[in-house]
Amino acid sequence: MLMMKRRSSVLIIALLLLLVGSSIYIYKSKSRLTTVDEDSRNFRFKDTASVTRIFIADKEGNQASIERTKKGWVVNGKYVCRSEAILNLLEVVRNVEVKAPVPKETKENVIKFLASGALKVEIYCGDNLVKQYYVGHETLDSEASYMLLRDIESNKNYADPYACFIPGFNGYLRPRYIAKENEWRDRLVLNYIPPQLKQIKVVHASTSQDSSFTIDILNTTTFKLKNLAGREVNFDLDKMKQYLIYFQNLSYEGLITGKNKRLQDSLNLSQPFCTISIKTVEEKTEVFKFYRKQFAGNINPEIGVKYDFDPDRLYLNFGNGKEWALIQYFVFGKLLVNTGYLLPNGSVKK
Repeated sequence: MLMMKRRSSVLIIALLLLLVGSSIYIYKSKSRLTTVDEDSRNFRFKDTASVTRIFIADKEGNQASIERTKKGWVVNGKYVCRSEAILNLLEVVRNVEVKAPVPKETKENVIKFLASGALKVEIYCGDNLVKQYYVGHETLDSEASYMLLRDIESNKNYADPYACFIPGFNGYLRPRYIAKENEWRDRLVLNYIPPQLKQIKVVHASTSQDSSFTIDILNTTTFKLKNLAGREVNFDLDKMKQYLIYFQNLSYEGLITGKNKRLQDSLNLSQPFCTISIKTVEEKTEVFKFYRKQFAGNINPEIGVKYDFDPDRLYLNFGNGKEWALIQYFVFGKLLVNTGYLLPNGSVKK
């Protein structure tokens, strides 16, 4: 009887030890799974002030390396980036969160789409890669984007993609990650203050020679106005000062370079209707050539006026002849004046 009791006690103890061991194993396994799950959801990088470079590439071969420099953020070592594009990118880097896991029934398709069409994103602090993930297409409700994180230590992708969003923002995230170089570029074309200027030459192609002129800026209060023959012309000082102020903060509407070769070739074969040459005090010269844009319709429906050329937009050649852009008369038209604008009895354009 005593022997049976001892055997029962041993059996009970063995069962208890087995249960305890199983519980510990299950707990540790769940802890490991939870850790992996948390890591695979950790897209956000809060310390954007320490970010020095962000690399973005698409499947079409476009690449944008956005680097923090003394001049500001620069794309591919060439162009200053648009400030609003940088702010939008840093906001998503700092605040992106998982909205929902991808359902099991759609997970395989989402991973296939990510493999074939996702943007690759790498975030660096100095030389250290601190975050890497892939940004895919939007969810059906267009309020999130599918994303997949990569484990930097193992250099392997996590198994699960997620639908990600920015809390408080309605919309998907992919447009904020730009891989095309030209779409990062600051649209600013012309930005000179009078102390930087030495000479401005405005030449109109199809009007009388008297309509073209040259302004010599001797200092911020002393100027000379000349016609193309070099003869000095009297001018209104206030109008002159106002005209020089117009050369600040002028931006194009849309870049044409690399997007419409047929249009570029056509414009290259035509003549500009106005050319403005600007020489700085550092003896650097920039040339801006203005071209008419054909009017898309025949009659303005509001006032019934027939136009040969677009009254709102025109084309601009700049950047040593390499760049083409669509611009607005509303922005640049104030530069395209003739000599009469500056004469004492002329009207001042506001």
